[in-house]
Amino acid sequence: MSASDAPKPVVILRASPHPVSRIFTADALRALQERYTVVDLEAAADPTEALERALPEAFAVIGQPDLPRERLARAPKLRALLNIEGNFYPNVDYQACYEQGVHVLGCGPAYAQAVAEHALGLALDLARGISREDRAFREGRERYVAEANADAVLLRGAEVGFLGFGNLGRALRTLLTGFAPTIRVYDPWLPPSTLREHGVLPTGLAETVAKSTFLFVLATVTEESEHLLNADLLATAPQGARLVLVSRAPVVDYDALLDGVAAGRFLAGIDVWPEEPLAADHRVRRLEGTVLSAHRAGGIPAAFLSIGDMVLDDLDLIARGLPPVRMQVAARELVGRYRNRPVTG
Repeated sequence: MSASDAPKPVVILRASPHPVSRIFTADALRALQERYTVVDLEAAADPTEALERALPEAFAVIGQPDLPRERLARAPKLRALLNIEGNFYPNVDYQACYEQGVHVLGCGPAYAQAVAEHALGLALDLARGISREDRAFREGRERYVAEANADAVLLRGAEVGFLGFGNLGRALRTLLTGFAPTIRVYDPWLPPSTLREHGVLPTGLAETVAKSTFLFVLATVTEESEHLLNADLLATAPQGARLVLVSRAPVVDYDALLDGVAAGRFLAGIDVWPEEPLAADHRVRRLEGTVLSAHRAGGIPAAFLSIGDMVLDDLDLIARGLPPVRMQVAARELVGRYRNRPVTG
């Protein structure tokens, strides 16, 4: 049998919560279908039956259908699980994946640049009151020249803190370079030498919060980081600090955060929420001192479509017996510790 006659590797596709067209360009989807036998679970009359039938020959799973240990045991040829939603949920037995030699990959790098740019936008808005003064202008309450700038600050040369320094933190650090800030970073998963190599100062949690005029919350959520930024820590933030939250809502005590804003202690730009969609009568909708965003920092077309390209590149490498390089390899020691929730929309 020639190489052209050999059966194509079987790839199981479950794009949910996205439509396939959001993740794959027409060219990328065509290439995927040309190189692999694609079993699209969402196009199947019975997705569970289609999954079970495809598992024994499956080379890869794109997406994250339920994969407990007993189901993975029926997939002896499986070599890759490619998460395209952005969160690792406990519906997969990750330990079994590693025992079977399955690459567990995430699409986080696809969102990093988009989220970093949005975070920078929120910080600049908070620094200069851009959206606040826009609202005032439209309502006939505009204040001219210095009158509207009493609380304005510069990002240039500012004291900046990061809680977390993964893909997002590194992308944001690059964007901030032209502002020449001092950047302190708290990330217990990284050694100080790694942080210094990136030109940031490794500091403890308390120091990072207490010395940051701009504090970016970029950490993922685990049992250890839930409510990491609690009422006691928030009370130590400098008067007039700007807090930007674009990672995971459970990292912050929202009641304490909003209490601090209401008291005039600091301002906050918020993109993620404890419950989404947010209740129509939630107090933050009436709270001055906030810039509000509906979990839209990363979900832009350019980010989504880059995921399909990343998937295709890494599938081709793995099929050739090479390690993946585009998607993020989920660390065996960490993937089971995430406490992320599904994102809709």
